[in-house]
Amino acid sequence: MISLDNVGLIVKQTRILEDVALSVRKGEFVFLIGPSGAGKSSILKLIHGFLTPTTGTVTVQGMDLRTLPKRRLPYLRRSIGFIFQDYKLLRDKTAFENVAFALEVTGTRSKLIKQKTFQALHTVGMSHRLNHYPRDLSGGECQRIAIARAIVREPFILLADEPTGNLDDDNSWAILKLLISINHSGTAILMATHKTAFVSTPQTRTIYLEQGRVR
Repeated sequence: MISLDNVGLIVKQTRILEDVALSVRKGEFVFLIGPSGAGKSSILKLIHGFLTPTTGTVTVQGMDLRTLPKRRLPYLRRSIGFIFQDYKLLRDKTAFENVAFALEVTGTRSKLIKQKTFQALHTVGMSHRLNHYPRDLSGGECQRIAIARAIVREPFILLADEPTGNLDDDNSWAILKLLISINHSGTAILMATHKTAFVSTPQTRTIYLEQGRVR
């Protein structure tokens, strides 16, 4: 079982994750550490609704994702930020447009889109690159834009799936520092990573996964 106290997230045993029992408090920063195939990404995808549990339950903010009508899933996802290893930025849109798009699809007013997008880009230190396309940005810059897109809707939790996997050590630690700063603002973070060096980061907790089990 996975639970986020006062945040509203529970994942009980599933066929993908054979023996998972853990809890995460509101505003906590938790690492999911484990080798490839351990189940780290599966946990994040179950929480976000990318995967549907074949057994057990996934409950987010009081809603069981197995019984939640598909039409309601997009509304739930608006309160969950997701950061991908490969950024998944739209190549034909600028940094500003990539972040703003996350608000446009929800019907947010234009004035508010502009305000929130600028704020998100400022938070990740990319306001000076807002008119650049992904092809003109470094890997670290692309990931910062992806983080801005993930936080622009002010989610209660950020799910980060190997967000430093494609970055060198310097950029990896810079991204981790940025995520810790976001966490200090009150956003819970669940970060899947294979980088065991992160384990020593102060004020974080680590969960080890191996073959779908917590150890």
